[in-house]
Amino acid sequence: MTDDEASLIGGFLRSAERYPERPAVEISNLALSYRALHDASRSLASTIANKTPDGGPPLTAVFAYRSTTAYAGILGSLMAGNGYVPLNPVFPPERTNAMLQRSGCRSLIADAAGEAQLEQVITNLLEPMLIILPECPDAGEYTARWPQHQFTNAGDLNYQPAKLPPSCSGDGVAYLLFTSGSTGVPKGVAVAHRNVRHFVQTAVERYQIDESDRFSQTFDLTFDLSAFDMFVAWEKGACVCCPSRKALLNPTQFIRDSRLTVWFSVPSVALIMKQLGALKPAVFPSLRWTLFCGEPLPANLAAAWAVAAPQSSLENLYGPTEVTIACTAYRWNGNQSALESERNIVPIGQPLTGMRALVVDKLLREVRTGEEGELLMAGPQVSLGYWCDPQKTAESFVVPPGKEEIYYRTGDRVCRPLADGPLQFRGRLDHQIKVQGYRVELQEVEALLKQEACVDLAIAVGWPLRANGAGGIEAFLTAAAVDLDTVRERLKAKLPGYAVPRKIHLIDDWPLNSNGKIDRGQLLKMLERRL
Repeated sequence: MTDDEASLIGGFLRSAERYPERPAVEISNLALSYRALHDASRSLASTIANKTPDGGPPLTAVFAYRSTTAYAGILGSLMAGNGYVPLNPVFPPERTNAMLQRSGCRSLIADAAGEAQLEQVITNLLEPMLIILPECPDAGEYTARWPQHQFTNAGDLNYQPAKLPPSCSGDGVAYLLFTSGSTGVPKGVAVAHRNVRHFVQTAVERYQIDESDRFSQTFDLTFDLSAFDMFVAWEKGACVCCPSRKALLNPTQFIRDSRLTVWFSVPSVALIMKQLGALKPAVFPSLRWTLFCGEPLPANLAAAWAVAAPQSSLENLYGPTEVTIACTAYRWNGNQSALESERNIVPIGQPLTGMRALVVDKLLREVRTGEEGELLMAGPQVSLGYWCDPQKTAESFVVPPGKEEIYYRTGDRVCRPLADGPLQFRGRLDHQIKVQGYRVELQEVEALLKQEACVDLAIAVGWPLRANGAGGIEAFLTAAAVDLDTVRERLKAKLPGYAVPRKIHLIDDWPLNSNGKIDRGQLLKMLERRL
């Protein structure tokens, strides 16, 4: 395998050579051709290669948000032979600083949004760094203030006419993504080039992507699903359409104006669209693929979207960051899928090409068909593990009894399917709580809440939290014309008393995290404030 085939940058380079004038990315309706994006990336790559201080891992931080610098920074990092570490200017600077320090990066690229937080992010960094500011006309003030670092502004970028070969192996880190850690310290997931290349090739074949396709980019770069949009599109010369945050407030108009053929988002985005009455029949005639991932997908939402995009095939994808973007998929098939959906949740399907699933008990022994257990995944997309944390890696990446390869413990509960049936998602192991000594599956409570209140979204949480579990359950529903007393009486007929929510709160604006998912932590804080 050549460097060009082993590296994640290879697909983009081939498309830039084959389709130099086609749009590679559109940012708020401003198109950038493959040639222009290649040249901008090459100049960053040359600067990284020539000016980065010695020491540190081959990683470059990209501190940017929905900008040309963000995309050129990612590609430039890869082109220089480095993996990229996305940092989000929307995050608190203290969190970004912790990620940057933990990564050990010696080079950083920042756009205007990143530059606005630069002081808070780099102020306590001890090791010298190369800091590239492509949108800054003069970095003299930064140089005077932080002489230990080397700053490069727009006029200093090193434009090299020669092509830079991506010197890397398949085992090298393509990207390092930080996710929430149970200790409160972000944990870095190191994903190899070979992991992402396998997924990209699988997706290109599965969805028959070509240069005429136009992909949504609803995810921030710190969410690994963003890698699907970029690298699957760039593999075949397609275009990535990146909306502004304002445009994302009206996704219906964005889909139509951008003439998207591939839509990919978390289900929460589509739920909001449904609640606003946006999923009208045939409203999305250009879509040929609709993909959801990141959260359980309600079956009634999938059915509504199928009506809104009748020319589109719809798939529910599943995959932790540690198993590279997505590792199972389920294709929606009307009435049959409605029957296969348990508790109104669409199945997560079957493993993608080359991936293997194992459903196990607490001793990591495979359960019998029809039984429930933890989902383990193996195959070429299983990542390298947790950055600088061998203990955590050893706990989560295991070789089960009787097996010879490494499986990743997802922490998700599924039902081992009968025959060729789909995997059914039953909830997180850590969403199964104890109330008064009894086990309660919060997803079951949420499913009944949605059913009895006739709403699309309901969240149940344990509250108040105690050392041995939770004192009870409280729930949140979409604000609607709901008789809460009636709902609670209906729940009493279907749930044991300890599992019936003590209070049900109506909510207009759901708190979302940076990945667009419902932020349960913020809901708990709302309960704290009401004490």
